Amino acid sequence: MHLFVDNLTNVDFSYLHPQRGLLGETWLASTQLEGSLDQQGMVCDFGVVKKTLRNWLDDEIDHRLAVPVNSPNLELRENGDQIELSWQFGDQTLTCSSPRQAIALVDAEEITPESVSEWSKAQLRSLLPDSLESLALDFQHETIAGDFYHYSHGLKKHDGNCQRIAHGHRSQIRIWRNDQPAQDLEAQWAQRFNDIYIGTREDIIEQDSLRIRFAYSTSQGAFELIMPEACCYLIDTDTTVELIADHLADQLKQQHPDDKITVKAYEGMGKGAVVSR
Repeated sequence: MHLFVDNLTNVDFSYLHPQRGLLGETWLASTQLEGSLDQQGMVCDFGVVKKTLRNWLDDEIDHRLAVPVNSPNLELRENGDQIELSWQFGDQTLTCSSPRQAIALVDAEEITPESVSEWSKAQLRSLLPDSLESLALDFQHETIAGDFYHYSHGLKKHDGNCQRIAHGHRSQIRIWRNDQPAQDLEAQWAQRFNDIYIGTREDIIEQDSLRIRFAYSTSQGAFELIMPEACCYLIDTDTTVELIADHLADQLKQQHPDDKITVKAYEGMGKGAVVSR
């Protein structure tokens, strides 16, 4: 018997891409299950399976940095509970030091929906009922009609997993100028934020014309990220979606002081902040 759960959950994370570097991402997860009927006439209890899969995805992928451990672009060292890595992409290099719980070490050469699916299924099999004969796990992008961007960030003041220095989102953006859709402005900011690390100036401990070094400590441990300067966009505040939306509205208001500007900034799928100036 074949069962399915569409739109099971979504995961927001960042990963290391061989050409694009640190890439914020959002995937929608669905699953298909195969098994024989039990005495209740069920393959399995949907509630149990959904809870198991959601909890595992939340714990092991969501708000982590996914690292393809078999990639030739990677140098990785584990120092107790701390992971230190260097990633070569194109002619650029980034480095990260992070607690183990903020990193997903994926047994693959490259992070793709397919490779993460295979890795996830291998981890999940022992957690699911014996009545299940097979498990499929599909990751897909949200369909976005307009402009969007991939961004990564870290929120050192956050009590939960958002404090991790390299996690991210694939997010759409909507802008209105005098209550009319401003697709030119949406495209402008989507391009500016393409594959970007949005950093807080307060978190910078070293900077030159080539690279920026961010570092802070939180309840989960010590975090450090060194990024090429060209891959960063800096703001004076923390990088919550509320403050990102506020920053965009301020920047656009400076460009168009006589116009009403409204920014709807998303953080992944179906959530975000709206600011008007």
